Amino acid sequence: MERTFVMLKPGVLQRRIVGEVLHRFERKGLKIIALKMMQLSEELVKTHYKEHEGKPFYEKLIAYTTSGPVIALIIEGEGVIATVRRLVGPTDVTAALPGTIRGDYAYQTRLNIVHASDSPEAAEREIKLFFEPEEIHPWEDGNARWF
Repeated sequence: MERTFVMLKPGVLQRRIVGEVLHRFERKGLKIIALKMMQLSEELVKTHYKEHEGKPFYEKLIAYTTSGPVIALIIEGEGVIATVRRLVGPTDVTAALPGTIRGDYAYQTRLNIVHASDSPEAAEREIKLFFEPEEIHPWEDGNARWF
């Protein structure tokens, strides 16, 4: 079973749409196996976004991500990385179609409201950055056999 990391950025909380965004993942049939609200340190955010260091948007990305609490979660399911990426939509919000999370809720790429791992390697690295093993709770629902 594949796992991915998702972070709902400060704009999701500020706009009070946490439930709506989480609902998109649950409605798709994906399992949330870890979830927490966090106020991220600048150090953690810089580690998380280290591949963007030196790019023109880097400092603003760090400032935005540390501007308020975030919701960090781990989602589990077959092919979950690709599924979540489709649900979230392209990073460039001008290319994000209606029906995707970014297409429906994001209005500026710089203030992107959600981060989703883009590969199994990134998911593994990001999960370890944000969660301790005891915070992850895989579960089974015998009534949900159609998933």
